Amino acid sequence: MAAEPATVWERPERGARGPAPERSRAQIAAAAIELADAEGLAAVSMRQVAARLATGPASLYRYLADRDELLDLMLDAMVAEVDLTAPLTGEPVEDLLALAVQAKEVHLRHPWLLDIPPEPLRLGPNGLDYLEHALRALAPAPLTEQSKLEAIGLLNALVTQFARAELQVRRSPTGRQQAQAAYLVNAAAAGRHPRIAQALAGQTASGAASQPRSQFTPVVRRVLAGLTSGSEWPERARKDKP
Repeated sequence: MAAEPATVWERPERGARGPAPERSRAQIAAAAIELADAEGLAAVSMRQVAARLATGPASLYRYLADRDELLDLMLDAMVAEVDLTAPLTGEPVEDLLALAVQAKEVHLRHPWLLDIPPEPLRLGPNGLDYLEHALRALAPAPLTEQSKLEAIGLLNALVTQFARAELQVRRSPTGRQQAQAAYLVNAAAAGRHPRIAQALAGQTASGAASQPRSQFTPVVRRVLAGLTSGSEWPERARKDKP
């Protein structure tokens, strides 16, 4: 019978036999993160990371099975940048918002995080600590355990989408974002889209372009307030709704 596959977290850093490892997983992750911060995720390969560590590519396979495991190490190291030591207030919305603000800042400091292929179960030790903390924050909310997990998943998706939008605004050297925002505001003012005009009342092109940053906290707070209220759409109503 074939052995069950094991994650990098379930294997010891040092085998029972053979020489002592020259590198730690933390050192390998740090080298990969430095490379990604400087050149983007596409530059991160086993060969390039090995070069940064002044060793041969084959040596990294003593620690990791493949590049996916390298990404696991990198992602988990980034989760550790979120401070989980602050005491919870007992207000699920504010406690989760505090986590979300920190998580977005991590993405802004390390934009390559947005390029890691999403996997719902890509959790290392720090990721498990983060999830446990978020579930503790949600403990007072009148939700099922499954709904709590869904709320955290949606919160993480909001963080990545807002971070992506904010980074896109930062990276716009030609003013493309301002041009798109101006088009939206002007089109709304032309009269053919009255509901859009009402929604954008008083909005300027520069204000619309800066929305990803300014809207993050209020939008996430409203979403969390709805998610944690305990009001769930009945399954029968969902099926019957045309």
